[in-house]
Amino acid sequence: MTVSDLQSVVHFALCSRILTVLFQMIFNSLIPDHRADAFRAPQLHSLSIGDTLLEIVLGGFSRWDAQHFLFIAEFGYIYEHNFAFLPLFPVSLRAMAETVLRPLQWLLNLHSRLLLAAVLLNTLIFVLSAVLLYQLGVVVLRDHRLAFLSSLLFCLTPANVFMSAAYSESMFVLLVFSGMLYLEKGRPLISCILFSLSTAVRSNGIVNAGFLFYSQLRHCSLYVRHKLKVTEKDSYKSWFNLVLRSVLLVATGIVMIMLPFVLFQCYGYLMFCMSTVNSALDIPQPLLQLARDKGYRVPDKDSVLPSWCHHRYPIIYSYIQDTYWNVGFLRYYQLCQLPNFLLAFPVVALGVWAVWQYVRADPWYCVQLGLGCRKLKKETEEDSKPLSSFYRHRVFVYIVHVTVLLAFGICFMHIQVVTRFLASSSPILYWFTAHLLQEVEPGHLAQDSTTSPLPYKFGIFPRNQLTALLCDWRGCSLTARCVLGYFLLYWFLGLALHCNFLPWT
Repeated sequence: MTVSDLQSVVHFALCSRILTVLFQMIFNSLIPDHRADAFRAPQLHSLSIGDTLLEIVLGGFSRWDAQHFLFIAEFGYIYEHNFAFLPLFPVSLRAMAETVLRPLQWLLNLHSRLLLAAVLLNTLIFVLSAVLLYQLGVVVLRDHRLAFLSSLLFCLTPANVFMSAAYSESMFVLLVFSGMLYLEKGRPLISCILFSLSTAVRSNGIVNAGFLFYSQLRHCSLYVRHKLKVTEKDSYKSWFNLVLRSVLLVATGIVMIMLPFVLFQCYGYLMFCMSTVNSALDIPQPLLQLARDKGYRVPDKDSVLPSWCHHRYPIIYSYIQDTYWNVGFLRYYQLCQLPNFLLAFPVVALGVWAVWQYVRADPWYCVQLGLGCRKLKKETEEDSKPLSSFYRHRVFVYIVHVTVLLAFGICFMHIQVVTRFLASSSPILYWFTAHLLQEVEPGHLAQDSTTSPLPYKFGIFPRNQLTALLCDWRGCSLTARCVLGYFLLYWFLGLALHCNFLPWT
């Protein structure tokens, strides 16, 4: 890990955010908004010149689900379907709007300050996430070149627009990558805290408990192998203490990671199933009128209890996903959804390809759940080139993680969401893409941009291996052009479509 690499990552990430804001503003100005049948937060404040200008500059970042986050940050959890969005991100927006951006209240109303807070906070978080991905890659891959290229690709993520808009993806990826990094460094307690916070951002943070479980399983496996290798006789007490310590750590960690989600469900239950709210008195009339017009459910002690309150496990989150978004096993498999399947195909193909390549390199190691010995070996007897750092043993648990996410996304979710779902949850997408580029473009990526001058210029972007590939587009292989083309196409299309209420991932 070098300081120059970190500086280059920070520079590249900042440039990508600046261009994201600029292109969002251009596309939002040139393309008329689509009249989508989507939730729109009511504007209860009078608009000043500052509010109007901010809408022109950043309005494209307040589309689709961003409306929910901004509404929750401004008014709280009033409507039943608001409970599909966990609280840490909107709470952070409100805190920033009421503290750091408080001096702007004479120029911007609360809604505008929340939108500005979202863009500023996500910009900072995105840059930190790029740095964390680089550090995680150095620790796991033991290859600073591959880690560096991965972090550069992260800056061109296909989920680009969601990393800057008022969405929780940036915050989630920051907490997930930092939790992974601390766990790799042998700091499970800090890792559990970070994974727990990620669950307060998005529900799929619960899956990260698997990393803690696997780390302790591997720790016990290495201990046993060491004792068998040195043929030491160990007392049953030390074995018992090791197992007990690991079990307690995993149990405590799982409770910590799941706790935010569980508490949020309890809050929903208290709001709707044991409500003490008189909606006519406690909810602003414009919001109450919107609920009547749209059929939104609000907490009301005098109304009939929602059906989910009578379930054996009254979980509001699963009820909302089922009722409002029609999320369920293979429900999205309809002929009319074919365009969305095509939209998700590239990321699904990359994910499946990554898993297949890793398993194919050493199937027996995967059968052993990554607990056996492994050495990077040659692909063939004639090939003198060792396998890429992508195939290192520590990558195994990340391969399992992305496999679980892929399986869940393909079977249960709205398929187009899989792009941002994977891009904000797993480093595998970036590690494998960087590995592919290193395999097919060894010439372009051989030079170290920090020590050798590269013969090209690329606007405001710093010189690095990725901009070298982009500048020599015609000289790149078909694989490199397909991969980079996918990243760039989705980077731009997301801004053009999402920022105008047009369907996107």
